[in-house]
Amino acid sequence: MACYQMGPNTHSIPMTLFRENRDRVMAELRKVPALEGKQALVVLQGGDNISLYDTDVDYVFRQESYFTYLFGVTEPGCYGTVDVTSGRATLYVPRLPAEYAVWMGPLLTPDDFKTKYEVDAVHYADEIDVKIGEENPSVLLTLCGPNSDSGLQAKPANFKGIEKFVVDSDILFPVIAECRVIKSPAEIEVLRYVARVSSDAHKQVMKKIRPGWHEYQGESEFLHHSYAVGGCRHVSYTCICGAGSNSAILHYGHAGSPNDRLIEDGDMCLFDMGANYGGYTSDITCSFPVNGKFSADQKLIYEAVLAARDAVCGSAKEGACWVEMHRLANRVMLEALKVGGLLQGEVEDMMAAGLNAIFQPHGLGHFLGLDVHDVGGYLAHCPERPAEPGVCRLRTARTLKAGMYLTIEPGCYFIAPLLEKAFADANLAKFLVREQIERFRNFGGVRIEDDVLITKTGIENFTLVPRTVDEIEAWMAR
Repeated sequence: MACYQMGPNTHSIPMTLFRENRDRVMAELRKVPALEGKQALVVLQGGDNISLYDTDVDYVFRQESYFTYLFGVTEPGCYGTVDVTSGRATLYVPRLPAEYAVWMGPLLTPDDFKTKYEVDAVHYADEIDVKIGEENPSVLLTLCGPNSDSGLQAKPANFKGIEKFVVDSDILFPVIAECRVIKSPAEIEVLRYVARVSSDAHKQVMKKIRPGWHEYQGESEFLHHSYAVGGCRHVSYTCICGAGSNSAILHYGHAGSPNDRLIEDGDMCLFDMGANYGGYTSDITCSFPVNGKFSADQKLIYEAVLAARDAVCGSAKEGACWVEMHRLANRVMLEALKVGGLLQGEVEDMMAAGLNAIFQPHGLGHFLGLDVHDVGGYLAHCPERPAEPGVCRLRTARTLKAGMYLTIEPGCYFIAPLLEKAFADANLAKFLVREQIERFRNFGGVRIEDDVLITKTGIENFTLVPRTVDEIEAWMAR
């Protein structure tokens, strides 16, 4: 059986996973009334190599996600077609000059590609218009639709001669995006593997880190373990390794702040890092004191966030509303901050005023799969994005179904511009105990993020790291 695998101790992804994905999408397309009686052919275009500006150096290639979903192909410059009626899959690969073998090693033949990816036929990409014409399709289904997180459009396939065919760019996108929302058993095993690799890498960081390190050294430990042990060449996103006040910068680690701060004794660390294996993602955040021992204030904030996470983990299941899960997490966290003396008043009044979005401006979590913010959040048949503070940042407002895979990531942050906004707004300031909050000005923040599978009766948590204060202190003491 053909598979993707990085070594004998890494997970084997069978090519049958992608065949099953194709079968699922074709089965759904056959239900579309507009395609009844038509010979429809799905046409996808894979990703291309991208040069670093005007140089002859390329970025490390990563395949386009929808193309991965249907074909599992790792090479650039490919096309793929699937006959909706028969399910017959054809791969089109670049015709490389013979001299490329000098620089790139032996070049695969079409038969080699057919065996590697277990498709029905392989041709060269420069033959695609002729070969598609021989199939005499009545319509080509190409991919075009908006990503509700980035606002960018999925790239429709384009090739010389496509103008000879009838092309529909509306039917495919909502069908294939919805199919990606519910994970297959084979996909679940890949996601379980990459979550375990990422969990182990986080644990290595927590065990080795100490005051005097720079943030990037924690990132380096994560990358090393993920690749050397787990075979994960890529991470799912730029690592966020914030210490001290940087832990309140939600997307820290970017080019202007490249995880370069010295970590000092007493700092709280927020490390948000996820490995990527075979295109499948993980997204885990661990928050902990660099010296391995929580102060009273660190424990207060950490346990407020942990209580929010625990509440959602105990309530999420098929049929639960994701918007209500977000509100539940915020209520629990605000109640803990009130008990800790930072807030006053009724929690429901705080929620109505939008105080929850001051301490957690982001959503509770997001779909996870072939993209770190996976597709399907706001398709045409889904509930619209809510408008209220905090909840408006949710990447989906759907009712949960078994087979969905999401992050649960409540957080509590002391972000200067948001605190100033709250203190200046009488409707918010009345809930704040200013003299208590002032001592947290440079605290930073805490986020706890788990990757979970929704089941009919609850969740299965794929994240395996120390979570309670006692567990973290015991692990770091090792």
